Amino acid sequence: MLSFIYDEAFSRNIGWLTQREQDQLRHKRVAIAGLGGVGGLHLLTLCRLGIGKFHLADFDIFDLANFNRQAGATVSALSHSKLEVMTQQARDINPELEITGFAEGVTAGNLDDFLNGVDIYIDGLDFFAFEARQQVFAACAARRIPAVTAAPLGMGAAVLNFLPGSMSFDDYFRFEDGHEPEKPLRFLMGLAPARLQMGYLVDPSTVDLANRKGPSTIMACQLCAGVAATEALKILLGRGPVRAAPKGYHFDAYRNKLVLTSRPGGNRNPLQRLAIAFAKRKLGL
Repeated sequence: MLSFIYDEAFSRNIGWLTQREQDQLRHKRVAIAGLGGVGGLHLLTLCRLGIGKFHLADFDIFDLANFNRQAGATVSALSHSKLEVMTQQARDINPELEITGFAEGVTAGNLDDFLNGVDIYIDGLDFFAFEARQQVFAACAARRIPAVTAAPLGMGAAVLNFLPGSMSFDDYFRFEDGHEPEKPLRFLMGLAPARLQMGYLVDPSTVDLANRKGPSTIMACQLCAGVAATEALKILLGRGPVRAAPKGYHFDAYRNKLVLTSRPGGNRNPLQRLAIAFAKRKLGL
């Protein structure tokens, strides 16, 4: 039986990475909150990149509604903890991984431990987990921890990086500028000001922000994992261009289109305010 050897397991990364860079990634610690659609794929992708340490948070279990997009959603995993299932999948890739799990999810009470010693945070929280997301991103900003969010929209991915010294999550999305029911809309419009996904939504009735429901695809989640891991690589190794909020980008595979987005002032940008007002009227908010 073959034994696990780190250098051999990830040797095909060399060429795009130097051996020194691969050794650096082996000792980096990544925090991921949420191990569902994007979060589970973030974990597995970063494992195959050779990241050696993780802080993982999720309180949920797998059910049938997860099957269309979540890496850990299988018949054998039904009703099982997402954290336990994904931890096992990760250890099957690299049995030497150092993993600290947070089975209660990420909370105000465990945020210090969750981010302790972390080099980068990758967002995998449910779209509608606004309070938890604001707390995590604010804590990252206070600790000068880079934070990456890649949103699965339609059949594409919209990416924003919140880096030390750049615009913060709160300043970009400006949730407090609107009422509570507006948060999903403000988040969606801020993530994807180009709105590339809306041109091929065949059944708009499936998007119900008020009741926290919306369609999803595995293609979008997989694209998110690829681009988020690439952003993480560049940030952790200090190489390559990194667009920081209020700049981002949106790639849509269905439309074969890439848009480099920029919204100075975030959701306070005049274009954003106009788009949000129009959407609010359309949705009756």
